[in-house]
Amino acid sequence: MIPVVMLCWQATQSDFSQWSHLYQYVLPGALMNTGILLTGVGVLVMLIGTASAWAVTMWEFPGSKMLSWALLLPLAMPTYMIAFAWLDFLHPLGPLQTVIRWVLGYDSPRQFRLPELRSMGGTILLLGLVLYPYVYLTTRTLFMSQPAHLLEASRTLGCSATGAFFRVMLPMARPALAVGLSLALLETLNDIGASEFLGIQTLTVTVYTTWITRSDLASAAQIACLVLLFISFILTMEFYGRHRQGFSSRNLRSVRAKRAIGWHAWGLTALCSLPVMLGFVIPVSYLAWSSFKRLAEGHSLSPALLDALQNTFTLAVGATFTVCAVGLLVAWNARHMAVGNPLHGMRRGLLRMASVGYAIPGTILAIGFLPPAIAADRWLAGMLGMQGLPLMSSGVLLVTCCVIRFQAIAIGALDSGLTRISPTLEQASRLLGENGAGTFTRIHLPLLRPALVSSALLVFTDVMKELPTTLLLRPVNFETLSTLLYAEAARGTYEDGIIAGLMIVLVGTLPVLFLARHQLQQRT
Repeated sequence: MIPVVMLCWQATQSDFSQWSHLYQYVLPGALMNTGILLTGVGVLVMLIGTASAWAVTMWEFPGSKMLSWALLLPLAMPTYMIAFAWLDFLHPLGPLQTVIRWVLGYDSPRQFRLPELRSMGGTILLLGLVLYPYVYLTTRTLFMSQPAHLLEASRTLGCSATGAFFRVMLPMARPALAVGLSLALLETLNDIGASEFLGIQTLTVTVYTTWITRSDLASAAQIACLVLLFISFILTMEFYGRHRQGFSSRNLRSVRAKRAIGWHAWGLTALCSLPVMLGFVIPVSYLAWSSFKRLAEGHSLSPALLDALQNTFTLAVGATFTVCAVGLLVAWNARHMAVGNPLHGMRRGLLRMASVGYAIPGTILAIGFLPPAIAADRWLAGMLGMQGLPLMSSGVLLVTCCVIRFQAIAIGALDSGLTRISPTLEQASRLLGENGAGTFTRIHLPLLRPALVSSALLVFTDVMKELPTTLLLRPVNFETLSTLLYAEAARGTYEDGIIAGLMIVLVGTLPVLFLARHQLQQRT
């Protein structure tokens, strides 16, 4: 909570003299762009995520088993990465438009060119193609767990298949839809790379440019407070989306997929394959082809790229280890408060407070985190008689901010894992003479291994592709793969960041495949 409190405090340190300029020239456009972007992305991810989840759950068609996990693959693609790949691929002198002009017999981009991707519509489309898996994952899990008798009863009472979906299944999926939609919108609000590359000035981009370009931290904090209002609205919408929504279906027969035939089957295959092709296969294939082309032309892996890879791996490992340790501590403490502590009613509130960093965009979190962190760093340097900022220069502050940002992943996974462990196992262990530490080591920790592995993979990948926090808090001359790619794209030399982008995507595919395996296990 310290970054949030400090952010509000910094916003009061300015005399608001800049607000006339911001109110007249900056904020109206940024507010409108942010609202349109959130609305467009929200509608798109709901349509793609819900429709694809319903299709692969209810129907068997050519490729349905493969698509059931392939639809998760765009999660491995960072938002700035898909913008970078498609911008280069759709460039007027790029491969796609060159081939189209050759087929049509044109010689120059002046004679024929595709619509400009740098637009609000292009930004909504690309972000939607990357973020729809949040909705797909949550709604498909709920569709798979719904009892078949409810759907059958609706059909018996005269509902068509479409009517049963809209009147029965979709209302019951509202809690899952609210969770997935809120995650997608928070990621949209966190984005600066894709929005900046595509020329869309959102509130988050405005905060970044006000801080970095104009060196006005107080004004950036004031604009960041507006972003917090958007975050509060999204979280409130998510809360009311799940409010008083509970359905019990234990020990009931789940929905079974029906075999689709003819044009219906191939139409489902085409529709479900389209977001996978546009959101993952085409951009990754282009990155791989461009990387192979550069290596074939004699471009070796530069020392800067190898250093960035090492820095990225070191940062991701350090943050992942710390996040898992903190998450285990918080979840374990909350479990014991829930079981025997008189303050067990505070459990959910404490878990939410410990997880609030994930809801705050990295740029906003860095603004609130940096002043108290720098003050503590200077105090430590004075105590040790050192020059400079030891915590900042060693990357400790960057790791700490990443822990604040992503600890919600580990806390949620481990808390869910602990709730599945029966208290009778712990009671039996203690009755047999084992102490608390031994019970945790020999009973709980082995049972928590799947949750630990999944949360560690997700955190490792998120830290690897995190751009705003790393861009603002990294030590001097410390480049990661994401910041290296951002720097090359900002200079317009996209091709120099191709290999770095491909590395990020390949590593990000690992936890997605883990989630896909979990989905298949749930299905069987």
